[in-house]
Amino acid sequence: MEQKSKLPVAMRDIIIVVAGVAIVWLGLRLAFDTNNPFYVVSSRSMVPVLQVNDVLVVRDGGSWDTLKVGDIIVFDRPDGEDRVIVHRVAEIGENSAGERVIRTKGDANPASIPGTDFPIHKDNYIGKVVYVLPGAGVITKIISPPVNYIIIAIILVILFFSKWGRKGSSSSGASQPPSSSSSSPSSGATSPPPPPST
Repeated sequence: MEQKSKLPVAMRDIIIVVAGVAIVWLGLRLAFDTNNPFYVVSSRSMVPVLQVNDVLVVRDGGSWDTLKVGDIIVFDRPDGEDRVIVHRVAEIGENSAGERVIRTKGDANPASIPGTDFPIHKDNYIGKVVYVLPGAGVITKIISPPVNYIIIAIILVILFFSKWGRKGSSSSGASQPPSSSSSSPSSGATSPPPPPST
């Protein structure tokens, strides 16, 4: 009977954690006005400004129309859109239809690469780099699948059993008669276990 009553409480905690993560993720997407505001640098084409494993925070928010030469942007590779590229805007022009077209270049590259650096249209554009977190991408590599799933599972198990253990210890303590030889009413009290570290 007690186990059934403890189960919903633990499930509620798990749902709260999952909902909290989802709310934070949606909030970030809205704040930066892009489907994915985080990207990890994977090549040395922007050295020394950007290093491999730097995490980029990217924002769209209608920034395509206000881009200028020198801005660092993230975009889908025009030729096939099979890779995400981060390079610096080198030239802004227009095509025959009057639409803005951009050419970029990696700071460490000798020249712009056709099909990779140009022609970049609005459909290829993901966003402008607004923050750089140096080296933070190492964490994402450490917790890449399947390690990240194992860590999430461990956190959920700790939440589940810590709540279950707390309920069990409080119910067992309530069923024992008070001791008359106790010198202090709080001598049997124990502090709750600390929350799991993430």
